[in-house]
Amino acid sequence: MPLQRTAGLALIAVLALASACAEKTKVIALPVVTTPHFPDFVRPVVPSDLATLPAATNQDRAWQFLQAGDLHNADSEVSAALKLSPNFYPAETTGGYIELAQKDAKSALARFDRALGRRSNYAPALAGKAEALVALNREGEAIDALQAALTADPSLTDLMRRVEVLRFRAVERDVSAARQAAQSGKVDDALRAYRVAIDRSPETGFLYRERGVIERQRGDADAALADFHKAISLDPSDVASLVEIAQILDARNDFEAALKAYDEALALESNDRVDAKRNALMTRAEAARLPADYRAIESAPQITRGDLAALIGVRLAQLLQVTRPRDVGVMTDIRGHWAESWILAVARAGVIDPFANHTFQPRTAVHRVDFAQAMTRLLAKVAVVAPAQARAWSNARGRFTDIAAGHLAYTAASTAVAAGVMSSAPDGSFQPSRVVTGAEAIEAVEHLRRMADVSSSIDSGRR
Repeated sequence: MPLQRTAGLALIAVLALASACAEKTKVIALPVVTTPHFPDFVRPVVPSDLATLPAATNQDRAWQFLQAGDLHNADSEVSAALKLSPNFYPAETTGGYIELAQKDAKSALARFDRALGRRSNYAPALAGKAEALVALNREGEAIDALQAALTADPSLTDLMRRVEVLRFRAVERDVSAARQAAQSGKVDDALRAYRVAIDRSPETGFLYRERGVIERQRGDADAALADFHKAISLDPSDVASLVEIAQILDARNDFEAALKAYDEALALESNDRVDAKRNALMTRAEAARLPADYRAIESAPQITRGDLAALIGVRLAQLLQVTRPRDVGVMTDIRGHWAESWILAVARAGVIDPFANHTFQPRTAVHRVDFAQAMTRLLAKVAVVAPAQARAWSNARGRFTDIAAGHLAYTAASTAVAAGVMSSAPDGSFQPSRVVTGAEAIEAVEHLRRMADVSSSIDSGRR
């Protein structure tokens, strides 16, 4: 009996052990994956030299469980694969993706690095490492890892899109830092940030333009020009860079090149502000071509008859043509004078008369009485082109403390003051014998030009 009992117990034990083994070796059915949970993960393909290992089966099962969202069974299959083959880097890579799915980027990075320690150019591990680095805000390293993955497996074309996205995000961050530094006056920090952004995205034109603006502001015009030209080479429609180039060349008095840049900018986009800059450039260009004597009038403590003739001839050229020219004969003292052509023009227009001895005396100082006479004659021409303006000064009767109604200069003084081209002194005097300064003459001539609304070859911005 004891022997039979012992045998029975042994049989029960054997059956129990067999039952336990059967439970232990039961294979879990694979899920059917219709929509992958992690479509961006790069599947760790088992290379041909490892395909015959038993661990390869566990690797395939691990990936299917992962894409079904069953992270527990996926991890179990990875553990089983690595137990069979500890150096089986496809399973280690899948383990890294499981860590990513569990939002543990640090652990994922360690597993991808272990896989790459066994095969440094394994594209799935490099792609996974990039994902982990992004999660750890190490986007520069992530871009390098993605590029390495593309080099290892050019068929992974989707990775290029990820590279571009990461570059864009990194550039956005760099540009934001650069702009903030620039606004805070930290020019060197701003330039460094733009340099990093350009290194990341060398084909992005606006980066060069924004850096060029900072370089121009700090006084490095050559570096700024180089950046603006680079911006245009990348984006020929970059109007802002064209305007920046024009402004630098304008400041250097390189009128021809600046005008070309302004014209190109305006051809791409109409802009009143840019048009005004172009017109001001034309003004300066024309003034630069005038004699130095003319450019000195503005600061002259007193002007001469030749100076006044030049001012009128240049700034009111169209107004002089309102009436038919008259014959003034030969003026014997203007040949070779720098203002000779303008002297002839104002004399023929009847604005400034030559003297009876056939001289003009271009070096004689102009007094207010003479100036008032010239202004009155010009006002008569304004009345021809703008009759409504004449009401302001017609039949004017001024009151001056130093000239009476019967004074030779009274009518001209009254007309010029009433029209606003001249003014009396605070004490009510006209001061007919006082000399006229260059600034006074320019102000009066420009006032006349605005009244007549005629174009002049020299803009009022020169005043």
